[in-house]
Formats: sequence, C-alpha cells, structure tokens
Amino acid sequence: TIEGPLYVAGAPQAEGTARMDDGSDQEGETMWLTGQVHDVDGQPLPGAKVEIWHADSKGNYSFFDPTQSDYNLRRTIITDRDGRYTVRSIIPSGYGCPPDSPTQQVLDLLGRHGQRPAHIHFFISAPGHQHLTTQIN
Repeated sequence: TIEGPLYVAGAPQAEGTARMDDGSDQEGETMWLTGQVHDVDGQPLPGAKVEIWHADSKGNYSFFDPTQSDYNLRRTIITDRDGRYTVRSIIPSGYGCPPDSPTQQVLDLLGRHGQRPAHIHFFISAPGHQHLTTQIN
C-alpha cells in the first residue's frame, strides 16, 4: 500500500510495548494495537522494527499540525522474542483534502473525492528481510 506524504523519521523507539499518544487529545478514544511479525516461512521475527503513525481524532498529524507535540501518534516498536508488539494509542479519524487545495481541484476534475477513511500506517523491517509498507483502515 501507499506510504503517504506524512511519514516523519526518528519516532521514539520502545521495546515490545509503547504508548503513542501524549494524552492531550480529549476527544480521543483509547485503542490497543497488538500484532506479531512473521518471516516468509511463518516463523515469529524477534527484533523486527515496527514503525506506526496515524492521525489524531480530528484527522491531523503531528509535525503538520502545530497544536500537536513532536512525534505524537508516532512510534517505533522493536518486537519481543516472540515477534510481538503492543501499542496504546487513540482511534484516528478520517480526513479529506482541503477543499480549495490544488489536489482537490485535480480530484474534482477527475470526478473523484478526496476523503480518506481512518487508517494507521506501518513500516515493518528487519535485517535480511524485505521492507513492508502497509496500512489498516
């Protein structure tokens, strides 16, 4: 899937478990993400790097929204010995292109909308393995 333009390198790193939100989004509803990284043979992959980022409850991303702290809703988690990770965050909101933006103008000409459902981005990588870019909606 697509990476999107809102990735920012250097998110705080944690081993196995992390909290992504800074607690400032009073509209945010708590969510838990848990997963396990496997290699192509189906074996758990300890030490894999899982980078996760998503929007806040208003559809805005840290570094692009000056009201959010740096790296809010952005973390890098290193999987545990069983290839597992756990993250506490908030449920993101969907969002759309700004109505008067050049991107929305192009989409209008194509007869398409600029709305994105709520989604969470992932980069997953480990030495000797192909980098995975994905997201969940």
